[in-house]
Amino acid sequence: MSSFSSSTREIPQVKEIPRHIAIIMDGNGRWAKQRMLPRAAGHKRGVEIVREVVKACAARGVEYLTVFAFSSENWRRPAEEVSMLKQLFILALEREAEKLHRNGIRLRVVGNLAPFGSKITELVTRAEQLTRDNKGMTLTIAANYGGRWDLLQAMQRLIESRPQQNGAFTEEQLASCLAMAYAPEPDLFIRTGGEQRISNFLLWQLAYSEFYFTDTLWPDFNAAALDLAIASYQRRERRFGRTSEQVEVAEKSPPPKRELA
Repeated sequence: MSSFSSSTREIPQVKEIPRHIAIIMDGNGRWAKQRMLPRAAGHKRGVEIVREVVKACAARGVEYLTVFAFSSENWRRPAEEVSMLKQLFILALEREAEKLHRNGIRLRVVGNLAPFGSKITELVTRAEQLTRDNKGMTLTIAANYGGRWDLLQAMQRLIESRPQQNGAFTEEQLASCLAMAYAPEPDLFIRTGGEQRISNFLLWQLAYSEFYFTDTLWPDFNAAALDLAIASYQRRERRFGRTSEQVEVAEKSPPPKRELA
């Protein structure tokens, strides 16, 4: 079972710095086009920005960062671009895993990796094993991931593991089978590039996340842009179905005391 509570069943603790940030990194191709460069140049620059944002999030106390690297719908792109994205993924795994490990960051990759082939699958396994005991921020890369795929695979796992329940599953049981059951739900969802949709990303987990859309293209995103997103988040009132008056009372109330066993 997942050790994290559901925002639709319990009221999560709200902190000034988002505990979990999820990002759709959009705009690499347009960034390159504006500069009359090949799309590959935009994607390569995008990988560099991931490195910068990982560093910035860790420095600000973010515990979980999830980035959407390749959606299950991205296979519809031209074959040469898909091939180039796969090669970038391989290079990033080969070059960055050791750096993440040295900085105490844990790496997880979620999604259906089989279509990528054995090379990427082996590199992912190696990187996850290398960093699995790290206690710093958890970086999750969503690759060949889709929110609907996630819900379907979770339901299939439930049916196979609990046939005696005849489909009468609880929300907690389903959540425990999702690809990111190891992480709390995102507090802040960021999408760069001007589009304002979630594109089949973390459909279950974003139920009560705060959304932040920016026209900044991903290759232009940096620590200062991240701070703007966090500042916007800090101005939000996270009610989780309550009234503003209830939130105000809850914020003034002292936390419940824990009884000693």
